[in-house]
Amino acid sequence: MPKRAAAAGAGTLEGDWAGTLQVGDAQLHLVLHLSKDAHGQWHATVDSLDQAVYGMEASKVTRAEDTLHFELASVGAQFQGKILPDRKSTASRSSVVIIRGVWEQGGTGLPLRFEKRAPGAAQRPPAAAVSKIEGTWQGAIETGNMRMRLQLHLSHNDNGQLIASLDSLDQAIQGIPASQVSEKAGQLKLELSAFGAEYAGTLNAARNQIAGNWSQRGNIEKLDFRRSDQVLELRRPQNPIKPYPYKEEEVSFASGSGRVTLAGALTLPQGTGPFPAAVLVGGSGPTDRDETVAGHKPFLVLADLLTRKGVVVLRYDKRGVAQSTGKYADATVEDFAQDVQAAWQFLKSRKEVDAKRLGLIGYSEGAILASLLATPSSDVSWLVLLATPATTGEKTLLRQSELVARTGGLPEEQITRSLEFDRKAYAAVREENDPAALEKRLTALVEQSGLGSAMPPAAVQAQIRTMSSPWFRQFLDYDPEPSLEKIKCPVLALNGDRDLQVDSAENVPLLRKALVASGNKDFTVVEVEGVNHLFQTAQSGSPALYGAIEETMAQEVLTAIGNWVAKHTTL
Repeated sequence: MPKRAAAAGAGTLEGDWAGTLQVGDAQLHLVLHLSKDAHGQWHATVDSLDQAVYGMEASKVTRAEDTLHFELASVGAQFQGKILPDRKSTASRSSVVIIRGVWEQGGTGLPLRFEKRAPGAAQRPPAAAVSKIEGTWQGAIETGNMRMRLQLHLSHNDNGQLIASLDSLDQAIQGIPASQVSEKAGQLKLELSAFGAEYAGTLNAARNQIAGNWSQRGNIEKLDFRRSDQVLELRRPQNPIKPYPYKEEEVSFASGSGRVTLAGALTLPQGTGPFPAAVLVGGSGPTDRDETVAGHKPFLVLADLLTRKGVVVLRYDKRGVAQSTGKYADATVEDFAQDVQAAWQFLKSRKEVDAKRLGLIGYSEGAILASLLATPSSDVSWLVLLATPATTGEKTLLRQSELVARTGGLPEEQITRSLEFDRKAYAAVREENDPAALEKRLTALVEQSGLGSAMPPAAVQAQIRTMSSPWFRQFLDYDPEPSLEKIKCPVLALNGDRDLQVDSAENVPLLRKALVASGNKDFTVVEVEGVNHLFQTAQSGSPALYGAIEETMAQEVLTAIGNWVAKHTTL
């Protein structure tokens, strides 16, 4: 084996890497966190220390031989570099690996070199600190079934005054500024006026822990911080742990006349079969095979449940995501429907599968796509629809915006202005066919509305890119009701009564009406109490809290799906 490949061998990439990006006269200090999951897939997050932006999640990470590539869709950036031994290092005889490559963003490529950081680096107060409490701290507020991870940054300004900012990691909010900061004899006090919150804590003698309380809207919660730049680990107790009591196989299959290769995981019960089987169809957005969102993997949990019950399950990465080829940004509704068809045909071709007991489980937009395949002329045996929209895309999005804003406590005037902006933006999407011209028009609308000031620039640009995509143009006017009215196979449809993204009060009656109109003799439509869009047990249903809730999917929902599928696939 060549020496370079040996130095970059398995396992050496996992960990933390530091790099400095020279942008004109400015320097941006970046920290890259690389990890590998149980499926062998690479994951990455990036911290931009100077911009106080932490935990930017890479939408795609690939490692091939001595090359690393990752994309940060949220900021329109990507990096590709060579994994090399650092021959200049004389600190030790051990192999010190560096990654040297190019950072591309905004049409510009800049050289960037990452170096491996030693464990525990940056876990001490900076040398030039004016207070012994300066540094990066990790903590979490735990209440009910929620665990809100927080990252606290304490430093000082040019005048030697203590300053602070807070990252709410599970809400993906970075750099919340503290309006007031003080520390005296180890007693820390913070005020975050933007959230009506205060924190008071005491630094211990070793200067590595702060014990205190978080106060917000009359509620007081215990909150302790420890000094570290490593964020607290996610707790996802429902994720299955290997070894599984079934077989798991990496698979791939062609879609779009062979132009796209979709990659996924096939889980097979022990035994020879043939077994009943299911294709899991993901919701909107560039999701992977596990339907990963806010640190949760609902499709991993669901596949584990069903496979343990004797069902073969196929789940796959969307085109252009993770291990699948193609370009997600250019895909249309028809493309995604083709991908479902390709997954269906692939599963049907497997000798372990009983084609007469083969069904689809679709989530959110995936339920719409699953419904398209389940026509009277198809051989779909059964269908599970989760959080299914039954109105046009525009109606779904407008209702979603209204409910999320109102639950978030925004004043009615601001909600009205936001909905007016949405309607103008949707009209522009319909009227402007040129993507570049549409992006300019949408940018101008954001500036005119003044709504952009409430969002980070990267988030605004990401939203504009989504609205300029071919998929969004189609989704806006797509009405799922006609296809729902054609479904003849057995159907289980579940919607959460605290779902703010697909309003159950609006959609459940329409689902029942459509299935009655189809003449379907075996359907069950249930509005599940107390669960949100992800079918987590939730108080408010706010999407901002998905990541803080440790439960991936309510047990009553998993049980309902498992029992219904078992009933409809038993010979």
